[in-house]
Amino acid sequence: MIEETLNDLEKAFEKVIANYEKDLSKVRTGRANLALLDGVKVDYYGVPTPLSQVAAVAVADPRLITIRPWEKKLIPAIEKAIGTADIGLNPSNDGDLVRLPIPTLTTERRKDLAKQVRRMAEEGKIALRNVRREHRSRLEKAEGLPEDDQKRAMDRIDKVTETYVSRIDEITATKEEEIMSF
Repeated sequence: MIEETLNDLEKAFEKVIANYEKDLSKVRTGRANLALLDGVKVDYYGVPTPLSQVAAVAVADPRLITIRPWEKKLIPAIEKAIGTADIGLNPSNDGDLVRLPIPTLTTERRKDLAKQVRRMAEEGKIALRNVRREHRSRLEKAEGLPEDDQKRAMDRIDKVTETYVSRIDEITATKEEEIMSF
């Protein structure tokens, strides 16, 4: 019972970390990153379709993303989708290709992004604590579990939680360093 609960706890923590890293990948750092376009949906014959399914998306250089649609008539729809996605980028096209230049970030904007990353980190930590609380209550409700074993399991849950919280802190520090570097 205890080992099963701890295994479930670690799996749930890994999911929280994966979601946090996915959310962080969408934060602009001043470099071209295809994850910026993950949430962009293009109106393709009346169906909202992910951009990557209607065009070839590539990083041409550190400050430029290029989008080559499979059908040229999609260029206006792609530009509109990028505009409505509110990612802070202005597309331009030459008839064959949509270019997304990534502007350099001002120091003030970098500080705002660092604050945003810290808020996201706090949300990740809250998610970890919620998972911890759920698993602790599961052990508390377990029938026939000796009190000493239960206490040791609670301590192990707390130690595992601390490990994952420090992992979020490490990931956050790396992202903040990436944002603040010029």
